[in-house]
Amino acid sequence: MIGGVNAPVLSIDLPFGKRLGRGKVREIFEHHGDLLLVASDRVSAFDVVMHEGIPDKGRVLTETSAFWFKLLADVVPNHLLSTDVDSWDDIPAASKPLLRGRTLRCKKCQPLPVEWVVRGYLTGSGWSDYQRDGVVSGIKLPAGLLHASQLEPPILTPSTKAASGHDEPISFARVVELVGDKVAHAARDAALNLYRKGRDYAAQRGIVIADTKFEFGLRDGQLLLIDECLTPDSSRFWPANEVRPGGTPTSFDKQYLRNWLLSTGWNKTPPPPTLPTEVVDKTRATYLEIQRRLGA
Repeated sequence: MIGGVNAPVLSIDLPFGKRLGRGKVREIFEHHGDLLLVASDRVSAFDVVMHEGIPDKGRVLTETSAFWFKLLADVVPNHLLSTDVDSWDDIPAASKPLLRGRTLRCKKCQPLPVEWVVRGYLTGSGWSDYQRDGVVSGIKLPAGLLHASQLEPPILTPSTKAASGHDEPISFARVVELVGDKVAHAARDAALNLYRKGRDYAAQRGIVIADTKFEFGLRDGQLLLIDECLTPDSSRFWPANEVRPGGTPTSFDKQYLRNWLLSTGWNKTPPPPTLPTEVVDKTRATYLEIQRRLGA
């Protein structure tokens, strides 16, 4: 503990598991035929991982994802098996303190090479694209929209899943080329329906989900929701009472960190600037607050 706050977990190694990958935030291991997705406290912005971690961030991501996986399971099946590390008899006792609260035990599947971004409000890169030519990911939008204007119905703006560097927007026609017509349409429908149900739940808690990113995989031909779900890393959350066309609502996600980074003049390429303690503390508080507001 540092000043009453857990020290951030930046690296995770499991001597008993087979490492399959290391993402910007998560470490992925295979163990007895299952996947262990372990969320570190690393934080990235503009696809660059910061040197400093955000204490408790991995736990917030894990607990929030598990909450949504259970709430949205009737929309589309997902890969979650369990988060109860202490019930896993095949995990060495010495490793359980590290894994507890930050691990999703999941079914293995074949991930689709697409990120399924759903936008319910005009913001972020979508707002930038719209200002330029009135089009977002090939979708022509009405003239005269402002920042934070609601998009009804929500739109799907898929992107590539870059192993490194920046993801790139792609058309739905390209999605069909990548995954096939049947899977593309099933995943598109699932993403939009997941967003709608998540949006409606969050609205009851005074929260607007401006946009979010889903990932899907296939297991024995079945489409599954995978990775994370409606977390502050994959979504923009706004207080509902601040949302109006032309406004700039407070963001319960990484936007505070992004804004600070932009204020430094950083060019969005490694190495990133050192994060002051104030920025780390504020980002941590933001993650904890959206979890509290969502009841996750």
